[in-house]
Amino acid sequence: MLNSRQRAQLRGMANDYETIFQIGKSGILETTVKQVKDALEARELIKLRILETCPTTVRQTADLLAEATDSDVVQVIGSKFILYKESRNNKTIKLVK
Repeated sequence: MLNSRQRAQLRGMANDYETIFQIGKSGILETTVKQVKDALEARELIKLRILETCPTTVRQTADLLAEATDSDVVQVIGSKFILYKESRNNKTIKLVK
């Protein structure tokens, strides 16, 4: 679980990140969950976007995907959200205490 200082640190880091996933009318599929898990393992911090055709809200999608990938929702803003999960093999982000 992230504290507020850690969330702020991750939000600042994610400002420069490109959106690497878009979730559309199909919603969250098993393949989406696997791809997001793989991306989190490789990068630890990723930015995603939902399209207007997505059947769930941004917050619902972020929460469902975070639960499915065992990650933390860092921020939800507009149609985008940021997920974080500490990598087992590629630790590059050092969180503040």
